[in-house]
Amino acid sequence: MIDPQQALAEHHPRLTLQEAIVEANRCLFCFDAPCAQACPTHIDIARFIKKIATDNLLGSARTILESNLLGATCARVCPVEQLCVGACVLGSEHKPIAIGRLQRYATDYVYDRGIDVFRAGPPTGKKVAVIGAGPAGLSCAGELARRGHSATIFEKRDLGGGLSTYGIIALREPVEASLAEVEMIRRLGVRIETGMELGRNLGIGKLRANFDAIFLGVGLGATPEMEIAGEEHILDGLEYIERSKLDPRGMQIGRHVAVIGAGNTAVDCATIARRLGAERVIMIYRRSDREMTAYPHEYEFVKKEGVEFRFLTQPLRVLTDNGKVTGLECVRVQPGPADASRRPAPRPVAGSEFVLKVDQIVKAIGQKMPALAELLHLETEKGKIRVNESMETSVGGIYAGGDCVRLKGAASTVMGVQDGKLAARAIHERLLTQGASHGRPEN
Repeated sequence: MIDPQQALAEHHPRLTLQEAIVEANRCLFCFDAPCAQACPTHIDIARFIKKIATDNLLGSARTILESNLLGATCARVCPVEQLCVGACVLGSEHKPIAIGRLQRYATDYVYDRGIDVFRAGPPTGKKVAVIGAGPAGLSCAGELARRGHSATIFEKRDLGGGLSTYGIIALREPVEASLAEVEMIRRLGVRIETGMELGRNLGIGKLRANFDAIFLGVGLGATPEMEIAGEEHILDGLEYIERSKLDPRGMQIGRHVAVIGAGNTAVDCATIARRLGAERVIMIYRRSDREMTAYPHEYEFVKKEGVEFRFLTQPLRVLTDNGKVTGLECVRVQPGPADASRRPAPRPVAGSEFVLKVDQIVKAIGQKMPALAELLHLETEKGKIRVNESMETSVGGIYAGGDCVRLKGAASTVMGVQDGKLAARAIHERLLTQGASHGRPEN
């Protein structure tokens, strides 16, 4: 019998002391290191690795967290192959440094020992509301607390952490790792109120009256509808992952599972199904492998898990018998002219319909755009909230960051962390200016 926790345990084991020292001493400690330039949060990678090599793990963790308060999460979930590790000068002819695993080694050191690297700054008397306890919101609130501002996070879910807690497979990040960072932010003096949703039981008028600035780190919305017959029998991919993290023993896994989509969330769903007992898992994507949005290393990983692919395939309807899924009717497609995404639009091939015999279907086809923009009368661009270089929206005093603003580049945890950091810096400067205009001393 499969043990779900063991099957979905972290893919990369923690480095041993000897492994960490050996790996750290392989680093060339480059001047103007390309790995640091490739990091969206600009961690001084050579410096933190040097401190590991000299057995200064607290100093190493401090170097990481100074640039990225969620360094423990990013050590686990960052696409390092496309970022720091991909830029490592040893990568062209040798084996690149395992930067992510070294970063995890240093940050785990302080979390394991209950060490708080930072404390809240001297109180400024200024208050900021942060909407959403995902990576962007936690980063923003934590950075504001370090500067002495009072930050309150309003989170609609029961737990903080956003997708790090609910939507990233435990194979990459266990719930415990995400929640440890939430508690670290809380110990910085940040107040976190759960069960609070803007537009439902939290009004923008009250927030604007009681806080000096607002940051929106709301992520994206629900998975969009596919608008095919029988869709009510399709499981939501994010809910599938959430169940695997919070209640893996209670999951019902099909024998033959179809996963619709080819992004990182779809890869996670396929991995869960395969590892928890599905005999056959097929990922279905209406475009080719060249257009899939999953990272290349994730694609290679899931293929090794034994997952099959059906590219250029469009689902048409779900087949059922007495309410139970028995198959998925699909049609083969061919690339047509580019659509709004600048990718070839799939065009059905006449007479190419076929049925995949499956007993469980999961969809992971992205998420809807944030609904808050209309509620708050914010300007948008391609559905995302428009912000300037300071992460400020079209409404003065309201800032935003993370997936809800991401127009260019992959939406990722590390980009959300950087957005939150940049917004905190801009909010801090705004609050100091307000304080100075009222004759208050600057900190």
